[in-house]
Amino acid sequence: MADRKRSKQSKEEIAKLFDLPERKSKIATLLKQDGQAYCICRSSDSSRFMIGCDACEEWYHGDCINISEKEAKYIKQYFCSRCQIEDPSLQTRFRAAPAADERKPRKRKPKETKEAPKCGQCSGCLAPNCGRCDVCTDLDYNDKKLRCIQRTCTGAVGGRTKRKRRDSSPEGMLSSGTEHLTGPRQCYGPNCTKGARQHSKYCSDACGMKLASSRIYQVLPQRLQEWSLSPCSAEEANKRSLEQIRSQQIAVQATLLQLDKRHKELDMLLDRAKSYVPNAPEPEEEDDSSIYCITCGHEIHTRTAIRHMEKCFNKYESQSSFGSVFKTRIDGNVMFCDYYNSSNRTYCKRLRVLCPEHCKDPKVLDTDVCGCPLVTNVFSLTGEFCRAPKKSCVKHYVWDKIRRAEIDLERVRQWLKMDELIEQERQVRNALMSRAGVLGLMLHSTYNHEVMEKLCAGRQVLPTATFQKNISLHK
Repeated sequence: MADRKRSKQSKEEIAKLFDLPERKSKIATLLKQDGQAYCICRSSDSSRFMIGCDACEEWYHGDCINISEKEAKYIKQYFCSRCQIEDPSLQTRFRAAPAADERKPRKRKPKETKEAPKCGQCSGCLAPNCGRCDVCTDLDYNDKKLRCIQRTCTGAVGGRTKRKRRDSSPEGMLSSGTEHLTGPRQCYGPNCTKGARQHSKYCSDACGMKLASSRIYQVLPQRLQEWSLSPCSAEEANKRSLEQIRSQQIAVQATLLQLDKRHKELDMLLDRAKSYVPNAPEPEEEDDSSIYCITCGHEIHTRTAIRHMEKCFNKYESQSSFGSVFKTRIDGNVMFCDYYNSSNRTYCKRLRVLCPEHCKDPKVLDTDVCGCPLVTNVFSLTGEFCRAPKKSCVKHYVWDKIRRAEIDLERVRQWLKMDELIEQERQVRNALMSRAGVLGLMLHSTYNHEVMEKLCAGRQVLPTATFQKNISLHK
C-alpha cells in the first residue's frame, strides 16, 4: 500500500521531500523536464529515491548507483562518475559525523528494589497512615506507591540475595569451607602426621597406596563372602558354554586322529601294490571320437583327454599365486607347499599334493601297479585292487593324489575349527576371570537382602555357640 501511495505522488510532492538549500535549483530543473529520461537507466520513473549531481545536474536513482537514502543524508556534494572522469578534481564530499562527546548519553533507569513481603501481623502493618510525612502529604509519592513511615513492617524477612557461584576449580574445591583453617592440610594416610601435598590429599604416593590397600582388605572379604553365597547366572552360562567348547574340541581331535589313520592306510595300500607285478594291458578298442578341452578349448582324442586336461590345468594353475608372508607351523604335518618366493617374499599356500609349480609328481615306471582298491555298489570294498599298469590305467588316473588331497583338505578344515574353538575358550575364560576379579568385586555393590540375612544369622549363631561352650566348661 505504501508503494502505491508513493507512485501516485506528483513531482512537486516528491521534490519537496528533498527540499535542501543547495538542491533547489536542481528541483526546479527536474520540474521543467517533464517526461524527460534521466539516470543511467534512461527512464522517466521518479517514484524512487533519487540523488542529483552537483556538476552536471543529472539525476540518478539511488539503487542504480548503489547509494541508499540513509547514506545520502551524510553526502554534502555529490558528483557522478562521468563528471569525475572529465574533471578528476571533483570528489564527493560528506558531512562531518557528530563527535562521540556530543552524543547524548543514555539515561539508565534506576533499578527498582523489590520490597520484602509484609508479614501482616506486626504493629507497623496494622498501624494507619500518619498524615504528616512526605509520602502522605505529597501526591508524587502516592503515585509511586510508597508506604507511610509509620507503616514500616518490622517482622518482614529480608529480600532475596544473590547466591555466590561455586568455584569448580581444584583450588576452589579445596579452599571452600576451610577459610578458618591455617597451614597445610594433614595427610589422609593411615597413621600419617605429615602435611598433604598441594592439590592432593596425601603427602606421598606411598600413603595413598597404603590407604587403598587397607580399604581393600576391609571390603574384599565381605564381598567374597557375598559372591560365594549369591549365584551368578552369567557365570553358570559361561561354564555351560565352556563345557560345550571342550566337547567340540575333543570331537575335532578325534577327527584329526581318524584322518591320520586314513593317511597311513593309504600308504599301506600303495606299499602293497608295489610288491605285485602289473597284468598285461587289455587290447584297446579303436575309437576315433574326440572332445574339446574345457581349459584350452582344443579338440583332443578321448584316449588322451584326461592327461591333456590335467596338463592344461597345471599350466594355468602355476600362473596364479597363493602366497602368505607367514610360514605354516603345524607340528607333525607338512600339508602345504611353503615354497619361499624371494621376489615377493611370500610362502606358497597350496597343498603340497596339488601344487603343480613347486612339487612335481614322481615319475611313473612301467612296472608300477595302479593299486586302486576295487569296490562294488560304489561303497562296498571287495578286498581286491586294480593290477593294471599305472601308466596306462585310465579308469583310476592319479587316484592316490586325489585321496591325499581330500584328506589334507579335511585336515585344514578341522585345524581352522580348532583355532576358532580355542579363541572362544579364551574369551569365555577371560569373562570368568574378570567377573570374579578384585576390581569386579570391589565395584559390585548390589545389596542382596537374602544374602545379608544369612550373614547376619551366621554371625548370631557363632556367639551363642561360644557362650554355650563356655557355660559347659564352667560347669
